[in-house]
Amino acid sequence: MTTVTTTAPAPKRLTTSAMIASFADPGQRTASAPFGHALAALAERDDRVVGLTADLGKYTDMHVFAEAHPDRFFQMGMAEQLLFGAAAGMAEVGLVPFASTYSVFAARRAYDFLCLDAAEPSLNVNIVGGLPGLTTGYGPSHQATEDIAIFRGMPNLTIVDPCDSVDIEQAVPQLAAHDGPTYLRLLRGKVPTVLDEYDYSFRLGKASVLREGRDVVFVSSGLMTMRALQAAEKLAGHNVDVAVVHTPTIKPFDAETVVAQIDTDRLAVTLENHTVIGGLFETVASAVVRAGLGRRVLPVALPDEFLAAGALPTLHDRYGLATDRVVEKVLAALG
Repeated sequence: MTTVTTTAPAPKRLTTSAMIASFADPGQRTASAPFGHALAALAERDDRVVGLTADLGKYTDMHVFAEAHPDRFFQMGMAEQLLFGAAAGMAEVGLVPFASTYSVFAARRAYDFLCLDAAEPSLNVNIVGGLPGLTTGYGPSHQATEDIAIFRGMPNLTIVDPCDSVDIEQAVPQLAAHDGPTYLRLLRGKVPTVLDEYDYSFRLGKASVLREGRDVVFVSSGLMTMRALQAAEKLAGHNVDVAVVHTPTIKPFDAETVVAQIDTDRLAVTLENHTVIGGLFETVASAVVRAGLGRRVLPVALPDEFLAAGALPTLHDRYGLATDRVVEKVLAALG
């Protein structure tokens, strides 16, 4: 008698594109590598523009620039402090460097070099940080949830948190023309295209009212402006009229525009892809207090904790950045 032994097939290993995941909704219009293409186009017009990266060209869309301008691209290896020190040296002799790495490495690992080499002498060093906030599922080692909080205290540094491909494409030449160092929270890969549907253009240092509303005012930055606009549409179905104010420049902050929008009897809500500590919420709250307004501001932000790893849609839902979670929070606040 022959005995046949069968082995159950191993369960299929579940995978997730946690590192380079997209926050774009299915079917949403996107633009591929808007930063890389905008920088390459700028370099065609300005021969001072150079690009550097710390072994992350592909993952910060700097590879597009490298392919277009190989003689003006510098691969510095996994040495973020060297990356920014070299960029400062290039700026010192009149070049306009854009230096890319992940936001966690720029903010946590190379802060002192950025502060003393670029910010203190106010050199035109443009820092490009990939995977800001909760745009990767790789956990705390790669989730730069506190980068704005770290950088807001650095004198002379301009901080930009773009919403979409339109913001990025228009911001790049303005950052290059700006005196002093800048930090761009990069959205990479297939980036949603949203703001072209509004009467909008990026202006460094300025906020824009994208939508008027009588009941609630959203003040948002980064990818959360996209979510704010989506939530406003859904709240309209609940007879809640929502205004949306986009604040792509976190520092210097356009307090005049934002405070004027908050100084009403509407519910004020901030929305940001950043910890509730030290980011847009606290920037807005500070502006409100300085203006002498006794207004409540409700934050939609990441919690003050190290976040889990996993797939982005799951994490955005868990931590309150998903559109439906925003709608639920507003309806609860309105009672």
